[in-house]
Amino acid sequence: MSQAKQSAALPYHNAPKANQGGLGKALRIIFRMLFQKPANSRPGGDIPVQALTREALQAAPNQSVFRLGHSTVLLKLNGDFWLTDPVFSERASPVQWAGPKRFHQPPIGIAELPPIKGVILSHDHYDHLDHGAILQLAGKVEYFLTPKGVGDILISWGVAGEKVRQLDWWEETEVAGIQFAATPSQHFSGRGLFDGNRTLWASWVIMTDTARIFFSGDSGYFAGFRRIGEQYGPFDLTLMETGAYDENWPGVHMQPEETLQAHIDLRGQRLLPIHNGTFDLAFHAWQDPFERIAALAAAAKVPLVTPRMGEAVAIQDDQYHPHWWHDVAERREWRDAICTTQTA
Repeated sequence: MSQAKQSAALPYHNAPKANQGGLGKALRIIFRMLFQKPANSRPGGDIPVQALTREALQAAPNQSVFRLGHSTVLLKLNGDFWLTDPVFSERASPVQWAGPKRFHQPPIGIAELPPIKGVILSHDHYDHLDHGAILQLAGKVEYFLTPKGVGDILISWGVAGEKVRQLDWWEETEVAGIQFAATPSQHFSGRGLFDGNRTLWASWVIMTDTARIFFSGDSGYFAGFRRIGEQYGPFDLTLMETGAYDENWPGVHMQPEETLQAHIDLRGQRLLPIHNGTFDLAFHAWQDPFERIAALAAAAKVPLVTPRMGEAVAIQDDQYHPHWWHDVAERREWRDAICTTQTA
């Protein structure tokens, strides 16, 4: 099977290698982020958030899913709670005085969360690995499941080594009767200028006796989705990256059309789009991921699960969810119309 490769002198890489560009491309992206961002990359109104309490979570039925923001999803499986890529800080950034700022607050704070059986991490980027959140969670989490190398970061931050399980692609582990597999994704890693691709990135397969869930992490579209579907599918629910895309970085993030195709390749039943609605990380309109994936899923007759932040959904139920982002977009249009009238 294809593996990400590493030696003492060679960082991890995709198989086959994806075109990530070089320093010049990175600098051009930074310039665009600083000086050429469109106004509609942030919402003009409040993102609807359904507040959660510990009591409500503990009373929720098994196989419940709660979207907390960006790629942070809370899963209740076999009576235990699991968190994917927990980011609770105000900014997805090395510092909290600059960088992408949240559109909304999390539906529940870390202190109010019930005990967490495990945290599932996809890679080490700041919008997926939150130093502050990990430090706050360390005392209430039993296990941290990570790709190779990411666990070493956690241990260096003070997380107890016995809590950390680091997996290579296609490796499996079992926790509390649930089977996990670290599966390939097509992305990259690094938290600074000199640590590029020194830790692995991964997607995850989560298997209970009654349900199968796929968590994409971040990825460009690649043939590995089909292989994962053949080996582990079908999936009752896929948590799929749908946001922060651009035509200039197709190797590491998917356009919505590719997200849908990856879901189909995985033999997914229901698709829950993540990696959107919380941070301004690209140049598209903030609601564009929702609009495009909703239209594509409807045309392909794929059940789409689009809960409000904090709203409970069941893994195996085909539920209708209104397009809540329309109200936020309409508020922006109304506000812009008022401003235009006042300045005319």
